[in-house]
Amino acid sequence: MNDENLDTLLTTLYVKIDDELGVNRWMGRPPQLTDSELICLAVAQALLGFHSEARWLRYANAHLTSMFPYLPQQSGYNKRLRAALPLVKKAIRILATDTDFWFDNHWIVDSTPVPCGMSRPTVKRSELAGWAGYGYCASHSRFFWGLRLYLVCTPTGMPILWALANPKMDEREVLQAMLDVEAGLIADRTGLLLISDKGFVSKEFENDLALRGIELLRPSFKREKQRKGEGLLKSVRQLIESVNDTLKGQLDLEQHGGRTFEGVAVRVAQRLLAMTSAIWRNHKTGAPLMRSLIAYDH
Repeated sequence: MNDENLDTLLTTLYVKIDDELGVNRWMGRPPQLTDSELICLAVAQALLGFHSEARWLRYANAHLTSMFPYLPQQSGYNKRLRAALPLVKKAIRILATDTDFWFDNHWIVDSTPVPCGMSRPTVKRSELAGWAGYGYCASHSRFFWGLRLYLVCTPTGMPILWALANPKMDEREVLQAMLDVEAGLIADRTGLLLISDKGFVSKEFENDLALRGIELLRPSFKREKQRKGEGLLKSVRQLIESVNDTLKGQLDLEQHGGRTFEGVAVRVAQRLLAMTSAIWRNHKTGAPLMRSLIAYDH
């Protein structure tokens, strides 16, 4: 492990969170592991690729006590992490807004499967029943049971909006709901270009975006003339595939280990925050590759 790079990332992340998110203001006796420390600990877990919380805490006790003098037991860590979902979401947003990428008026939208069970008995017993469902993963040509992660990001991979939804839901409806929730964010921007694949194509959807002041760059319909800028879609598709590869190949999105909706949500957020933290730190240090995790993941 490159201790210097990871330690520096965690230290600067801790200072940023502690100063700007206003966490750790407790009534009465404060916890031994503060919220800021908890979030940094979760980022380190995702960057170092530990799926098992028990193995992660054993590793942290052996190697990271200089940064985290107190570490809870597995049950306590799991409980604190699930409760920290709102803080993790805020941390993602505060880091994103602290970079030039936040002001990029080119957004890319895509969805990717988040499997939550591989066997029929697991599906029947899962506490995710009612949230998760069956969907199709085109990249692997197979069906899965779980959720879909919808991510709106900049070309560098910086997350702007994200949500988890049942894979049976219409992709356009999910994105419209996301835009409704962040209506103020959209209103503050002019000349916003949203780049999508064919899953988001429809005249009604495009008209809805136009009413919000968003131009849609998408593949053309059959029998439709090639649209302006459509030639750029191939390279953009490579960008979003690269972002998905970071989340799945390097941050092990599909090995999240969540068993409840809250558990899955915070573990997905944990990985998004780890990617956001790396982009933020690389931006601040002038690294040549914004989404590179090499300095922090070993």
